[in-house]
Amino acid sequence: MILYDMADSGNCYKPRLLMAKLGIAFTRVEVSSHTGETRRPDYVAKNPNAMVPMLELDDGRRIAESNAILLYLAEDTRFLPADRYERALAYQWLFFEQYSHEPYIAVRKALLTFPERAKDATPERLAQTLERGNKALGVMNKHLEQNEFFAGSYSVADIALYAYTHTAGMGGFQLDAYPAVAAWLKRVEADKGHVPIGWAP
Repeated sequence: MILYDMADSGNCYKPRLLMAKLGIAFTRVEVSSHTGETRRPDYVAKNPNAMVPMLELDDGRRIAESNAILLYLAEDTRFLPADRYERALAYQWLFFEQYSHEPYIAVRKALLTFPERAKDATPERLAQTLERGNKALGVMNKHLEQNEFFAGSYSVADIALYAYTHTAGMGGFQLDAYPAVAAWLKRVEADKGHVPIGWAP
């Protein structure tokens, strides 16, 4: 398999982390949105949405969107709950991550750390992403006060939420204000086969 991704992207880190845990061999191809590589005609022909990550299977079929890739890879593994209710909870948190978490926590980090995004870092945008990102962290913290993970045991939901939460400090979020989240981050990192965001095969 071929994974088209960016080394510093949390969305791209998700499938890399899961494949590391599952021992899946793959070839990694860097396609950076920072330099416009995701908009090259040859890449857009493969993924019309012009984003990473994208997974190309051995037979040439392709899957885009980080959480869809997670679900494909996690099929019949411990990372996708067998229980119907817990599996629905995993889906719930995957949708939460992409709708209520990533657009604020990841985006605020990008606004503050990527030079090409500096022009978009208006006071209004920074205030909005801080407020809504903190709301997401609060929702997570409340759940984690009563649960070790997001959908029963460690699952794709934890991988998806970990990817940008563990670097939220770079976006100005104070993780020590969310002690249950901080404790969960340590549990995720202690799970067998964990690799850091910069890992590549």
